[in-house]
Amino acid sequence: MTAPVASVLAIVALMVGVAVGLLIARTRRKRVERQPTGPTVAELLQRLVRSSNSGVVVLNRFGDMVLHNPRAYELGLVRVAQADSRARQAAEQVVETDEPMEIDLSPTEARGRQPEAVLAEVRPLGDGFTVVEAVDHSDAVRLEATRRDFVANVSHELKTPVGAIALLTEAVLDAVDDPVEVHRFGTKILRESTRLGQLVTELIALSRLQGAERLPDLNVVEVDAVVREALGRASLSAESAEIAVTTDAASGLLVEGDRTLLVTALSNLLENAVAYSQPGSPVSISRRLSEGSVEIAVTDRGIGIAEEDQQRVFERFYRADKARSRATGGTGLGLAIVKHVAANHGGSVSLWSRQGTGSTFTLRIPAHVGPAERAAAETAAEQLPPPPRQEKNPERTTRLVATGQDSPDHGGQL
Repeated sequence: MTAPVASVLAIVALMVGVAVGLLIARTRRKRVERQPTGPTVAELLQRLVRSSNSGVVVLNRFGDMVLHNPRAYELGLVRVAQADSRARQAAEQVVETDEPMEIDLSPTEARGRQPEAVLAEVRPLGDGFTVVEAVDHSDAVRLEATRRDFVANVSHELKTPVGAIALLTEAVLDAVDDPVEVHRFGTKILRESTRLGQLVTELIALSRLQGAERLPDLNVVEVDAVVREALGRASLSAESAEIAVTTDAASGLLVEGDRTLLVTALSNLLENAVAYSQPGSPVSISRRLSEGSVEIAVTDRGIGIAEEDQQRVFERFYRADKARSRATGGTGLGLAIVKHVAANHGGSVSLWSRQGTGSTFTLRIPAHVGPAERAAAETAAEQLPPPPRQEKNPERTTRLVATGQDSPDHGGQL
C-alpha cells in the first residue's frame, strides 16, 4: 500500500470516527433532555401524604410504622414513636380479614386543646401492610352537642310559661266567683303569655340570623335614627324602672345594613342595661367613628357582670343572674341576637364590665363610605410614592400578613 493511499484511508477512518462520536453524543444528549427535571411520582406521593389534613400511618404486619405524617401526631394517632394501640389491634384484624374497618381513636382523657373526636379507617394494602387514616370530627361533635343543648333549652324555656299559664287558668276557674282573684290571676296569665310570645319571636329572629351569613340587602342607615327608634322602644321599661337614658349629640354617621335589625340589637342592649340597673341609676348611649367603624356604646351603672360570666353572656339562654332575669321576664336570647346581628353586618360586639361598677356593651358596624370619600381615598392612594424595588433573593423568606381582624399572624409559615 502506497503512502498516499494510506493517508486517504487514515483520513476516512478519522472522519468516520468523528461522525460516530458526534452521533453518540447527540443520542446521549437527547436522552438527557428527555429525562424529567421535576420531582418523581414517589416524591409527589410523599408530599401529598405529609401535607394531608388527615392523619396517615402505614403499618407492616408486625404493627411497626413504615410511614406517617405530622398530622398523625396532632390527632394522637402516633405517640412516643408508636402507633396508637387501638390502631395496631385494628390493623391486625384487617390483615386477617382483608376487609377495611372503622375505629374510634378519640382521646381517652382530656389533654389541653387536642381534638375531642377522632375517627379512623383502617384499610389493607396487601403483603401484610395496612394504612390508618384518621380524621378530626371535633367540630361536628361540638355542633351536635350545641344542637342538643339548644333543643333542650328551648323545650325547657317553652315549657315554663306554658305550664304557668295552665296552672293559672285552673286557678281562675276555681276563683270564678271572686273578681279580685280573677283579676290577679288574669294579670299573671297575661304576663306569662307575653313572655311566651316574646320568646317565640326572638327564637324566630335568632334562627333567621343564623341561617344566612350575610344580609340579603344592605341599605344606607342613619345611626341617629337607629338610636332614636331604639330609645322609643325602651322608653316604657326605662320609665317603669325610674331610669333616665341619656345620649350624646347627633353624629350624622351612616352605616350600611338593615335598619330593623340594627334597631333590634340596640334595643336589646338598652333593655338589658335597664333590667340590670338599680332604680334611679343612669344609662347612656354614645356613638363615634373609629377606624372605619361606627361604635355605639351602651353604658350602665348597674350590678355588673362577673369575669367568669363575661365570655358566656352572648350564648343562647345564658343568664348571669337567673333570679333577676326571671323577675324581669328576660328570655336569655337578647345578647345572642345582638351578637348575630353584628356578625351579619360584618361587625362585632364587645363587653367591659366590673361588678358593683356597671357594664358597657359596644356595637361596632362598618361605616358607610360615600362616593366622595371613596374618590378621595383613591386619589390619596394614587398620590402615594411607589414602594421601593427590592432585589430578588431566592433565600429571602416571605412573611404572610393577616388580612382579617381575627386572622392570626402566621409569622411567614403556613
